[in-house]
Amino acid sequence: MSDQDIQQLENQFPAVSGSAFAAARKHVLASGQSVLQSQDGVIYEVFPNGRRVAVKKIEPPTPVVSGSIFTIR
Repeated sequence: MSDQDIQQLENQFPAVSGSAFAAARKHVLASGQSVLQSQDGVIYEVFPNGRRVAVKKIEPPTPVVSGSIFTIR
C-alpha cells in the first residue's frame, strides 16, 4: 500500500467513523438502552424516549485544529 493510499484512507476516517458512531447510537437506543453523551461540559445519560439526565460535569473539550499532530508518550 502506498503512502498516497494510506493518506486517502486517513482522510476518509472522520466521515466513516462519524457514520459508524451515529449508527451504533441509533441501534443502542432502538434496543431500549441508554447512551452517554457529552455536551457543554456535562455528561448526560440519554434514554430512548429522549429524556436526558446529567451524570457528571467535566472539563470542556479542547479545540483542535484539523491536521494537528500530537505525540502520545
